[in-house]
Amino acid sequence: MSARDEAESRWPIRILHLHSSFSLGGKEARAVRLMNLMGDRAHHVILSAVPGALGARAAIDPAIVVDFPADAPALHGTPSRARYRELARYFCDFDLILSYNWGAMDGVMARRLFGARRPDAMPDLIHHEDGFNEDESVRRNWKRSLFRRAALPAAAAVVVPSTVLQRIAAREWGAGKRTRLIRNGIDVAAYAAPPSAAIPGFRRREGEVVIGTVAGLRKVKDLPRLVRAVATLPANVRLVIVGEGPERETIRAEAAACGLADRLVLPGFMAEPARWIGHFDMLALSSRSEQAPIAVIEAMAAGLPVVSPTVGDVAAMVSAANRPYIAHDEPGFRTALAHLAQDPALRRTIGDENRRVAADRFAESTMVAAYENLYSLSLEGYSPFSGHRTGID
Repeated sequence: MSARDEAESRWPIRILHLHSSFSLGGKEARAVRLMNLMGDRAHHVILSAVPGALGARAAIDPAIVVDFPADAPALHGTPSRARYRELARYFCDFDLILSYNWGAMDGVMARRLFGARRPDAMPDLIHHEDGFNEDESVRRNWKRSLFRRAALPAAAAVVVPSTVLQRIAAREWGAGKRTRLIRNGIDVAAYAAPPSAAIPGFRRREGEVVIGTVAGLRKVKDLPRLVRAVATLPANVRLVIVGEGPERETIRAEAAACGLADRLVLPGFMAEPARWIGHFDMLALSSRSEQAPIAVIEAMAAGLPVVSPTVGDVAAMVSAANRPYIAHDEPGFRTALAHLAQDPALRRTIGDENRRVAADRFAESTMVAAYENLYSLSLEGYSPFSGHRTGID
């Protein structure tokens, strides 16, 4: 039996996911969506560097075979050859390893140090980088950059969603031509219908304007900044922040201090944004660091304008009509919010253009095809999405 036939006899294939955290955010939402599209063609095992951070688990289709083993080697801890060796041994039970962000880099280093010793037993590893937390939002940590540069030669490819990260990965981290730009994509058509699900704690009042955002409540999202900006707007403007995280009470405290408490809605995490994002009149980001936010694509698909700082690829993602509202500074950010809040016709015009751009550039089918081609290279031409060979050898 050939090596290929022997591997094929084990299918459904076994995929190990190494996550920095599995709380539901942009990267987790994309990973879960891809898992769901694989159906019964793959058996997934998920390790989180933050063991209790498993909020994205609820978004996995119940039909998907997925394990969260409690007895797997720790993905996070003091670096040591012994711990890396234990991880490398664990890897040998899988057909493909997918790692995500800095928190999974110990797994990449384990593959780097011990993969060469067992080339026939060790599966390929494909690393995904989606951005930085607050500790690297202004300046990247040089120690982490050096560690990435040492570990990433183990990766068959390094996947990024933005041109900013593409340059960083290729040059600073030494990934070079192994860097793959795969833009995030969604089911754009699903966002065309009016909202069909309520937002807990929110009921639209006559004549009001709703500024919304979808984000993990973390420091890097700088949501108190958004609270302060909205507090300067007229009393008919409300703010809805959908998401969960450790900054919830900080956001509430900021709203109270700014006199916005009665205009702020914090419904927590909500699945299926296509069913409720249409309650917003615009989407606003206030992040210190972003790359290619899925929330921006969702808002565009729903026909909403976007206000954001100039972070990551956001200015390149939105339509030309929307670009004047991607702000370079704090006064510009507040002015953009105020301008759009008072002009419903302008919001509709920009939203229509954003919807068109979303359909042209961010279709889910395009994203899935790119991941299918990439993953198939490491699975000897077998596609975990279709169950067929892609013709790649």
